Amino acid sequence: MSKEKQEKQFVKEITPQSEDFSRWYIDTIKKADLMSYAPVRGCIVFKPDGYEIWEHIQRELDRRFKETGHRNAYFPLFIPESFFEKEKEHVEGFNPELPWVTEAGGEKLEERLAIRPTSETMIGHMYAEWINSYRDLPLLINQWANVVRWEKKTQPFLRTSEFLWQEGHTAHEDEADARRETMQMLEIYKDFAENFLAIPVITGQKTPSEKFAGAVDTYSIEAMMKDGKAVQAGTSHYLGTNFAVAFDIKYLDRDNQHTFCHTTSWGVSTRLIGALIMVHGDDRGLALPPKVAPTQVVMIPIGPAKTREQAIACVDGLYDQLKKAGVRVKVDDRQDQSPGWKFNEYEMRGVPIRVELGPRDMENGQVVLVSRITGEKRVVAQSQFVEEVQKLLTETQREMYDRAKRFRDESMTAADTLDELKSFLQKKRGFSLSGWCGSNACEATVKEETGATSRNIPFEPGVHKSTCLVCGEAAKHTVLFGRAY
Repeated sequence: MSKEKQEKQFVKEITPQSEDFSRWYIDTIKKADLMSYAPVRGCIVFKPDGYEIWEHIQRELDRRFKETGHRNAYFPLFIPESFFEKEKEHVEGFNPELPWVTEAGGEKLEERLAIRPTSETMIGHMYAEWINSYRDLPLLINQWANVVRWEKKTQPFLRTSEFLWQEGHTAHEDEADARRETMQMLEIYKDFAENFLAIPVITGQKTPSEKFAGAVDTYSIEAMMKDGKAVQAGTSHYLGTNFAVAFDIKYLDRDNQHTFCHTTSWGVSTRLIGALIMVHGDDRGLALPPKVAPTQVVMIPIGPAKTREQAIACVDGLYDQLKKAGVRVKVDDRQDQSPGWKFNEYEMRGVPIRVELGPRDMENGQVVLVSRITGEKRVVAQSQFVEEVQKLLTETQREMYDRAKRFRDESMTAADTLDELKSFLQKKRGFSLSGWCGSNACEATVKEETGATSRNIPFEPGVHKSTCLVCGEAAKHTVLFGRAY
């Protein structure tokens, strides 16, 4: 096959989004070399580019957590069955997904051990030992870990049997302090999603049927993918004294009385990588915001063999300048692939900026910057190279957020009735703001008849509905409905 045909074939191997979005997603993550399927059901191997995206997410969130007084710790992977029995609502919520260890070292265990689906119970047990006085509070701990939930249906990054995440667990003197913590962490997630991942999100409170098992109140940030479906991109839970009572987490208060702590938990996971791909990707493959991209700039020398050494020397000098400025940059000077093939490859991998440098550019003391998002080419002076690259990276980050928000806003409706919601989801897909009376039956009817679930009750819905879309009675809330992953 000729090189020209190879270049055309390279991108054709990705199914167009309009043809089959799910197939596009799988094609993209495999072609971009983010992961491989593991020989264990529902598990994946993170390849270097995929894992580096997670590292950038982890590093940025970890910085934000520590700035607000949280510290990292680590708790065991195995949780005794008796721990779950202390908090019945919690175990009922997770029981279908729990894998159990019943034998070890060739002997049957006296008590089954769950492989953690989350660490509330283990951490509750330890907090009961650590907390004695109000002077020990607040206790602000985060854990970076892997968890296991034996999902029936899996999809790489979005829903896997084992995944990576962080889970924050905090204990407080009273409800007011715990609720401040809950909302502070939700706001951190929102700001991180929008300003680091360039993903616009809608913040709000989960309905009672959708809240975390064992929580008093659950809050979430909800993001829209390019197929109109929702991904829950982060949650923050006020647990009240539920876990404190179950695990006897008491402290001696300022009046010398034993009092139960109020606790919280909050977390995000590697499903953020799936959301990142589905929010920003296009028919050419990945499109990664500069702040999270493993490679922010790729430099490609072009031109005939006789100028090759000179071009590479020039590129190397510019490369050093970018590295010193803290830009994640790569040079591709391979001779066995044409420039066109390389252009396609790095577009598919989502690298935000491509730098081209050929003989004429060297003569004129310039370089060409190409934006992955807009395709715009900018000819810039080599003397202004670093400044122009940084400027384009900033513009790209902002443009990606603006595009995603425009798409989300254009894919929203305000349905007054169930029929209106059905019609919208059949024709366009997206989110609906609709009235809800507060009845579990009406909420269940929406799911049964449309496949949409309540995503959350937005803090700032934009519109306020007065009647329930199912029964027509007075609405207690304006709810965000959408189909979800």
